[in-house]
Amino acid sequence: MANVSVYNMEGKEVGKIDLNDAVFGVQVNEHLVHMAVVQQLANNRQGTQKAKTRAEVSGGGRKPWRQKGTGHARQGSTRSPQWTGGGVVFAPVPRDYSFKMNKKEKQAALKSALTSRVEGNKLIVVDELKLDGIKTKEFKKVLDNLGVSKALVITGTIDNNVICSARNIPAVATSYVAIDKAGEIKDVLSTINVYDIMKYGTVVLTKEAVANIEEVYA
Repeated sequence: MANVSVYNMEGKEVGKIDLNDAVFGVQVNEHLVHMAVVQQLANNRQGTQKAKTRAEVSGGGRKPWRQKGTGHARQGSTRSPQWTGGGVVFAPVPRDYSFKMNKKEKQAALKSALTSRVEGNKLIVVDELKLDGIKTKEFKKVLDNLGVSKALVITGTIDNNVICSARNIPAVATSYVAIDKAGEIKDVLSTINVYDIMKYGTVVLTKEAVANIEEVYA
């Protein structure tokens, strides 16, 4: 079980926390991590590219000149691919690039990504992230105190002050793993994904986010 330091918003160590090996100490599966990243990028593609083949270009119904005796190469249509204004050979058509991963594969990839950050000393736990309002300058100061400039910040609640404060910092993104425990059935709201964890390098989590991640994915 990994034991990591807990920091406050001033960057001072205020304690220790044990991370659950079922989430933060698994064997890293690089293939599933790669697959999860490719899947997210593929699923985000619009796939709306389109060009016309020779069958779709208007015109070209008449043979431009007779078959023999002109000195030209034989041609059947002015809309053949070799002609200006002609169709495109093997023209791209709209398509769906998305593919599916099953639930166990997705969870294994996420756990592998989080574990890789622990093993690389790229995971920072803070006791809390509380901002009085939407203040990018204050949020940037917190990151400076923690010694990070490029990071994925994960909270345990949907905190609009944190989300909006980080929005104007180019190398910073936010995610959350929130659990609504009001009803009999717990409602999990999560935006964390393998792509962001790998892209932003350092992962900054609140203690509440750690507890929620362990509860959902352990």
